[in-house]
Amino acid sequence: MEELSKVKDELERTKNELTILYEISNAMRTTLKLEEILYIIVTGVTAHIGLGFNRALLFLVNEKENLIEGKMAIGPESGEEANSIWKYIEQEKMDLDDLINAYKSIHPAPETGFNRQMKQLRFSLNDQKERLLTMAVLEGMPLHLTKESIQSYKQDPIIQLLNTDELVVVPLKAKDKINGIILADNCITKKPITKDNLRMLIMLSNQAGLAIENSQLYEKAVIRAHSDSLTELWNHGYFQYLLGVEVEKAKATSCPFSLIMVDIDDFKIYNDMLGHQAGDLILKELASLLKNQSRKMDHVCRYGGEEFTIILPQTEKKEAFFIAERLRENIEKYPFTHREMLPKKNLTASIGLATFPENGENAPEILAYSDKTLYEAKKKGKNNTCGELSPPQKT
Repeated sequence: MEELSKVKDELERTKNELTILYEISNAMRTTLKLEEILYIIVTGVTAHIGLGFNRALLFLVNEKENLIEGKMAIGPESGEEANSIWKYIEQEKMDLDDLINAYKSIHPAPETGFNRQMKQLRFSLNDQKERLLTMAVLEGMPLHLTKESIQSYKQDPIIQLLNTDELVVVPLKAKDKINGIILADNCITKKPITKDNLRMLIMLSNQAGLAIENSQLYEKAVIRAHSDSLTELWNHGYFQYLLGVEVEKAKATSCPFSLIMVDIDDFKIYNDMLGHQAGDLILKELASLLKNQSRKMDHVCRYGGEEFTIILPQTEKKEAFFIAERLRENIEKYPFTHREMLPKKNLTASIGLATFPENGENAPEILAYSDKTLYEAKKKGKNNTCGELSPPQKT
């Protein structure tokens, strides 16, 4: 009877594990957006109806720059916070779908200090030091650090950040390629991590690696579909979409945003003198300059012809004007090819800008205002930035 009871318990445990993995895997199949997938993964690792770890961190491998980059983390920063969160989830009887939907409904979700700190972490895969994350990527093997073995890594920046006694590190794989890493621990409850816990995390990681790869392939396809073929910036159609999205986000958060419109001065003269191939080269050079000079959160787009737009999220007029002026000055200083052929012996640009909600409450109004301020910058003699329209003259 005792042996039969053990078998029943084992079957029940296996059934529960498969149910958890099925629910997490099913949730990952509901979206191709990378940030949502990452959230589903870390939620699955930490949720009480998931794997139940206290804390989870997710890193992705950036092959282009040969880096390991922090992307997302979930975990309480204190025992009081943990108890408050767990009590609320229990009272509301929230399941995995509820937790995921709550995230989507308030996206972008407010960032915790822990998540913000984790996103700043970047480690080079070329680092010769025996880093924990580098080892996980290069060796591709899961690692369970106990109280004893973790002492060997006490100088590692990750161990110092987490300040934990026990930790599991599991690579995420897709077709035998490592594309990420999950770290998990029980920093609050101090509950020992069992072999079953590790086995479940490995099984989840296999699903997660494939989901991340599919999302990245999808994002690459989206970028190709919405990019301008010459400059590789977002094209006109996608700019219109992004502008609409930014308006809705700004309305939801009561936070301003600004739009910059950049137009090359005397570009027709340059094209007529040197031909369209030379003009295309100028457009590519300027696109690169605008991209490199913009912030990571900004959307740099080719509006059409020699016009470019930059959407500046969470940016009021004063800051937007400062950014626009800095761009204008950098354009004037840049050694563009054959710039001496232009009337002023230099390539310059005129810039107009508009800010939500003071210059418009929808996308067409914001766009129209930036177009008018650009025209006013041209009227003032070009190579100018204009953020406000002149009051109409009295007759």
